[in-house]
Amino acid sequence: MMQTHPTALIADDEPLLREVLESHLARIWPELEIVAQARNGREAVELFEALKPDVCFLDIHMPSLTGVEVAGIIGDRAHLVFVTAFDQYAVQAFKQGVLDYIVKPVEAERLAETVTRLKGRLQAAEPATNTDQLLKQLAAQLQRNTAPPLLRWVHAQVGQSLRLIPVEDIDFLKSDAKFTLVAWRGDGGQAAEALVRTPLKELQQQLDPNQFAQVHRSVVVNLRSVSHVTRGENETATIYLKNRRDQLPVSRSYLHLFRQM
Repeated sequence: MMQTHPTALIADDEPLLREVLESHLARIWPELEIVAQARNGREAVELFEALKPDVCFLDIHMPSLTGVEVAGIIGDRAHLVFVTAFDQYAVQAFKQGVLDYIVKPVEAERLAETVTRLKGRLQAAEPATNTDQLLKQLAAQLQRNTAPPLLRWVHAQVGQSLRLIPVEDIDFLKSDAKFTLVAWRGDGGQAAEALVRTPLKELQQQLDPNQFAQVHRSVVVNLRSVSHVTRGENETATIYLKNRRDQLPVSRSYLHLFRQM
């Protein structure tokens, strides 16, 4: 018999995304009690062992331990749901019907489908079994893909809202102390900016190198947003952007990208 108040753990290294998922769940599944939120894989394991939640929502890409590694430790002691921006990692598990997944940005309709399946499994008191081989396959796939998959969205706090910025709308990214400034074209093509906590280096590794180029140690530009480039003194240059007043520096180390000018 399903508990009156099933419990859940949310594990994701991005606090805003944890909050968004919890907010969606509160509306879709008000009986569910979120007993803990974990910031990384190791913390997820510790909280699971302490609290034994019925359901675990696990981000696949987390520090210390991946969501797949955490799932391997938890095994059939809870119902597992992968949360990922890169659905190729979880689609195999979903198709086999023993695990579930949702893709970032989390959509209420897709999450509702997952909740319906989870309720059925909890009602039947039948956690997913025989997942060991599947998790090993997913772990091997993660290991083969040493470079993170390409981003589709960048998540940024804009005022009191979580903004999902399509990567193709980004004009440039610039390192700003402990943050990264993301400059993009918002509604109606208007210039917009926001700060994100993800380091520039980490974001760059997930961007298409054919579209985004590092032009300075603190600047990555969308080449499709470049209007023209002018050469300066001491083997430097300045990038001018389409429909923006911003001017971006090109340092000597990256001037070779514009040798044709």
